[in-house]
Amino acid sequence: MIKVITEVVVFSVEGAIAAQNGGADRIELCENVHDGGTTPSYGTIVQARNNLSIQLHVMIRPRSGDFLYSDIEFETMKSDIEQCKVIGVDGVVFGILDSDAGVDKNRCKQLVELAKPMTSSFHRAFDRSKNPLLALEDVIECGFVRILTSGQKPTAIEGVNLILDLIRLADNRIIIMPGGGVREDNILELINKSGALEFHTSARNIKYSKMKYRKNPLGLGSSFKLNEFEILGTDEAIIKQFVGKINFRNK
Repeated sequence: MIKVITEVVVFSVEGAIAAQNGGADRIELCENVHDGGTTPSYGTIVQARNNLSIQLHVMIRPRSGDFLYSDIEFETMKSDIEQCKVIGVDGVVFGILDSDAGVDKNRCKQLVELAKPMTSSFHRAFDRSKNPLLALEDVIECGFVRILTSGQKPTAIEGVNLILDLIRLADNRIIIMPGGGVREDNILELINKSGALEFHTSARNIKYSKMKYRKNPLGLGSSFKLNEFEILGTDEAIIKQFVGKINFRNK
């Protein structure tokens, strides 16, 4: 039976180590969970590379919001990709759209070429594209190796029909990786319904500050309602459950 790959998105080096210990095959490293993920700092990428033996992919996204970038933002993405290459990162994750919500093929091709020999994955900017079937062909033309998608729905379970169509139309030309609400309690259903062989998940937990003296929290404005005495982490035990279900299926 073909192995199913587990990619875990994390927002810290500690989270990456926990995911690795839990059995993840690959890490997607980001910062700013409340903004949907942006490019992590240089130091974070270095420490993740130094502490991981599994594949490390890094989000290349200069800011939150839409995926239509200015010239300066595009140059920033180039610089971040070049740094990732120097550090020894295995892959980068990005996506650029034009003002009509189509894939910006010109800019994407430039970044894919610049990233080599690292692989390039097109992230969930795909789920904001106007025409997903046209976007599929454009992303393939650009040279990406995979697309992360929830099937243009809030969760992969809700978007599974489009995911199935994308896998069929891709015809092994690119990997379609479901992500968005992929959990240990629905991974087997998603495997069975989609036929996908790579899945993107998270196992977020909240760790609490060890500060003994605390003023009233000022708040960070996070959608997860974290304050400065709460730290977002990755739950190693949940990753083990997730991977365990996949491994049991493969027996």
